[in-house]
Amino acid sequence: MENLHYINIPKYTTSTGKTTSINLSYQTFGKNLNEAPIIMINHALTGNSNVIGEKGWWNDLIGKNKCLDTDTYCILAFNIPGNGFDNIGEHLLDNYKDFTARDIAQLFAIGLQKLGIDKLFAIIGGSVGGGIAWELAALKPNLAENIIPIATDWKSTDWLIANCHIQDAILNHSSQPLSDARMHAMTLYRTPDSLKDKFNRTKTESGLYNIESWLNYHGDNLNNRFHLSAYKMMNQILRTIDITEGRDSFLDVALKISANIHIVTINSDLFFKPEENWNSYVELKSIKDNVYISEIKSIHGHDAFLIEFDQLSRFLKPIFKPKVNTISNTLRQFVA
Repeated sequence: MENLHYINIPKYTTSTGKTTSINLSYQTFGKNLNEAPIIMINHALTGNSNVIGEKGWWNDLIGKNKCLDTDTYCILAFNIPGNGFDNIGEHLLDNYKDFTARDIAQLFAIGLQKLGIDKLFAIIGGSVGGGIAWELAALKPNLAENIIPIATDWKSTDWLIANCHIQDAILNHSSQPLSDARMHAMTLYRTPDSLKDKFNRTKTESGLYNIESWLNYHGDNLNNRFHLSAYKMMNQILRTIDITEGRDSFLDVALKISANIHIVTINSDLFFKPEENWNSYVELKSIKDNVYISEIKSIHGHDAFLIEFDQLSRFLKPIFKPKVNTISNTLRQFVA
């Protein structure tokens, strides 16, 4: 696959004690790794490292003269191991329950080390990618200047774990696992108001409700482009986000993170509830000054971070338009 690079990580031992070899793949965009401050992008559940260009899933946010300007920054995106992006069968991971979100953060940290990177300008991710950003920040508290978790949380809540449990059951027991799991998930990614606004009980010419046709489309589309083992792996990572697992309390862990923490929540998110983010913000603000929160206003629920680009760009632009001397100081860290 064009511009897809690999880092071999032999004999990685997971948090569950299993040892396996990992081929960690990544792509870069914009400036070269050794020429500019680096923004690390963590993809969402069915996403990948192809953030811009043909089939790029964040083209509205990243590119020349866009919010994340590729003329200023180097964009680095790893693939979550086992996501199947390269379509190489032996890179899929059938032992998905051996992995956690922290394992992915650890593998990303090893990848950064092998690339000779010890400082990032920002780590940004949406949904499960944002959860991995939290995990990486907890693992490497001084790695990034800015942490930007979007439509996510530092832990998987009971509500999220419950839905991941249902997803896992569908993926393991349905006769059409990918299609059925995706249709179930789509009802969580949107809201009743979003679906009413989009369909309003209208029907197709054949008499099928348009909401049913839409769900069928998303189920069939994922079935055609994704791997069953990859979906199982991504769902497992989603359900295991928790920066406090085996550590101290949330505040104790977060206090060690030196980065500016920019939380972006969504007022209508039914997946990662905004109340959880606001509670985290209030707690953090009691011990840290460099914590900020922005809220996307939308009827579209969790998927709003892939829809409301104007709002998201407005929130992020102040972070990615730093003073010239800040860019220069950051760049010196990479080329020194």
